[in-house]
This record gives sequence, structure tokens and C-alpha cells, in this order.
Amino acid sequence: MGYDFSAQRQQLMTQLQHSGIHDPRVLHALTTVPREQFVDTSLHTMAYANQALPLLLGQTISQPLMVAVMTQALHLTGNERVLEVGTGSGYQAAILSLLAAQVYSIERHVQLSLQAAEHLKSLGYLNVELLVGDGSLGWPEHAPYDRIIVTAAAPYAPAQLLAQLHFGGSLVIPIGDQTLQDLQIIQKVEGGTQTYSLGRCVFVPLVGEDAWQ
Repeated sequence: MGYDFSAQRQQLMTQLQHSGIHDPRVLHALTTVPREQFVDTSLHTMAYANQALPLLLGQTISQPLMVAVMTQALHLTGNERVLEVGTGSGYQAAILSLLAAQVYSIERHVQLSLQAAEHLKSLGYLNVELLVGDGSLGWPEHAPYDRIIVTAAAPYAPAQLLAQLHFGGSLVIPIGDQTLQDLQIIQKVEGGTQTYSLGRCVFVPLVGEDAWQ
């Protein structure tokens, strides 16, 4: 008999609501996507713990609260085209796939991208396209995007990501050094950008031409 995740999943949803996650579509997506399918089998019993978990190659699957905060900050209605930088396990992409029209996701590690593709396909999340490449340069072929989400820490907002964002769109990105960052919403407006802070966070570094070398 398989492990019963239902009680842990419901407990996590309660924690997220108490932490300020109020968008019903975001909560539903987090309830629907099986996080246990995106972590190593040795970590299945911790799949719904509210903490980041290790992946291959020194990467992580983000804490569920951080996934929820970043996703809620995108204010998705279901019609958007979203670029994700940092595919990782594919879990965040799966969440986005339920909330947006189309998701494009970039990962610099081939092995992680291949595993994510396998997970997403097997679970039926078919409105996600993956690319192995330098996420700091975005994915110009499909630009412009209504929303961009970066799941790795950058020293600043990469210029190419801002250039590939629609006017009126928003970029959610952790910015800071490699030990502590500020999670920011950067909205592209007439004449420039407006930036809002969502608070402190800790992510693995964004490595690329327009990020950490």
C-alpha cells in the first residue's frame, strides 16, 4: 500500500492559509499537484513538509510557502504566457501550468530538465515547454511574456528578462547576494519599472551570463 499523503497535504494547506496565501486558485493548484512525484523517493514522507528539499546537482525544490508566495504574486487569471527561469524538479512549472495558458521554463542542468520533462508529461501537464540554456538570457523565441518568475537568486534583474516582459507585466525574482535575498516584484510600466518587496528569502544562485558567473 502506498503512503497516504492526504492528511499531510491538508495540514500544509492550512499552514499556507495562516501564512497569508488567500488566492483560491493558487491553493487549489497546490492541493492538486502531487509534490511527492517531484522529489526523490527517499524524501516522500517529507513531500508536504513546509521546507525546501534537495535535488540533484546541489539544487533544491523550493519550500511550498515560497512557491505559493511567488505564484500568488503573479496574479494569474489563466490567460497568461509565463516564463520560468530555473525548472529544477518541474514542480513550480506544474503549479503554473494549472494557472496560466502556457508556461515556458529554462533549466541550465540537462539532467534536471530531462527529469522534469518526464514528470510533467507523465502527470499530464502538457502546456509546458522546456529548454536547456542560460536562464539569465531568457527565451527570446517566445517573448514577450505576461509574467516571468525566477526561482534562483540574482544579483540584479537581468536586462534580457525585463526586455522580454510585456508592458504591464511583472517579474518575480529574488535579488541579493548568494546567502540572502529580497524577493521582489518588478512591474514593467511606462517609463521604466516599479519594484515591491515581498520580504527576505534564500535561493540557490542564478548562474549565467547576466547573473552570477
